[in-house]
Amino acid sequence: MKKQYVNALTQDGDRVDDKFAVKFKKPPVSYRGSDKPGKWFELRLSDKTGEITAKYWGRSDKQTDELYGTIAKGDVVHVTGEVQEYPRGSRLFSISVDAAKGKLRKCQPGEYDITDYVAATKKDVKGMVNEMKVMLSSVRNEHLRALLAKYMEDAKLMQAFMRSPAAMEYHQNYIGGLAEHTLNVMRICVNLCDIHPELDRDLVLTGAFLHDFGKVKEFEVSGGIIDVSHEGMLVGHIIIGYEILSNKINEMQGFPKELGLKLLHIIISHHGRPEYGASKEPQLPEAVAIHHADQCDARVDLFLRLKREANTEDGWLWDKKIKGHIYLR
Repeated sequence: MKKQYVNALTQDGDRVDDKFAVKFKKPPVSYRGSDKPGKWFELRLSDKTGEITAKYWGRSDKQTDELYGTIAKGDVVHVTGEVQEYPRGSRLFSISVDAAKGKLRKCQPGEYDITDYVAATKKDVKGMVNEMKVMLSSVRNEHLRALLAKYMEDAKLMQAFMRSPAAMEYHQNYIGGLAEHTLNVMRICVNLCDIHPELDRDLVLTGAFLHDFGKVKEFEVSGGIIDVSHEGMLVGHIIIGYEILSNKINEMQGFPKELGLKLLHIIISHHGRPEYGASKEPQLPEAVAIHHADQCDARVDLFLRLKREANTEDGWLWDKKIKGHIYLR
C-alpha cells in the first residue's frame, strides 16, 4: 500500500521509498563541467495529492540510458531517494535519486492501486446517473426521449461517461468528474427553466446532458495519470461530441431536422466564443442557458478547489489558471 504522498514530501533530507506516476520525462544529459562518467535525467512525478520533480543521478552512460528507456509517460515507478529543498528556504522540493544508494524502477500494473494516483469523485457515480435519468424522464418530446434512450442503452458509451474526468487540470479533474459536472449543469439548467418558463425545457435538459459527451474520448486514464488522447488533442471534445450526436440522430428515422440542428448547435456553441473553442456563439436562448450553466459550475468548482488546496498563510492566492487572485479567508 502507498504510504508516502507528494503533498507530505516537504522536509529536506527525508527518505522517500514509494511509488509515483510519471507525468513526463526529460532525456538524459551528461554532467556539465565534470569529467565523471554518467548522466542524469529528470522526471515529473505525481499522485492524487500533487506533483513533484525527481532527478536521477546515474553513474554510467549506458546504465542511465537503459533505465531511462524503460520508463514512459503514464508509468508508475518505485522511487528510493531523498527530499531536497532547493534553493534553501524556498519551499521548492524535489526528490533526488543517487544511483549509488537510491533506486528507480518501473512497476507492473499489479503492484499499485490506480486510485492512489488518479483521484476519483467522492460522490456515488451510479447515484448521479440515476438522478440524471429521473430528471430526463420529464422530457416529453418523443424524439428527444428516443434519442436519450439511445445514449442510455449504449453500455460502452455510458461506462466511459461514468469513468471520465471533466478536465485534465481545470475543473472536476478526476475519475467520475464528468458525471458530477454534467449533473451540476443539469441542476442549474432546471432552475433557469423555472425562472424563465419560455425556455424549451426538453431541449435544455437534453442539451445539458449531452453537452460534454465528447470528453469520453478526449481524456483517458493512462497508467497513473489523466491524459489527453490523440483524438482529443487533434480534434477535441466539441467535435467528438458533435460526431457522436450526429451518428445517433442518423440512426433514427424521422428525427426532425430543425430539432437536430438545435442540439448540434448547443454542442458546438457551449464554450461561448471562438477563442474558447466554440465553433459558433450561442444563438438560441437554450444554448445561452447551457453555456452559462457550464461555465458557472466549472468556474466555481475551480475556485473552491484552489481555495481548498491553498498552502499559504496569506489572505490571497494568485493562480495562473484564473490569471487572478482568490480571497482565502
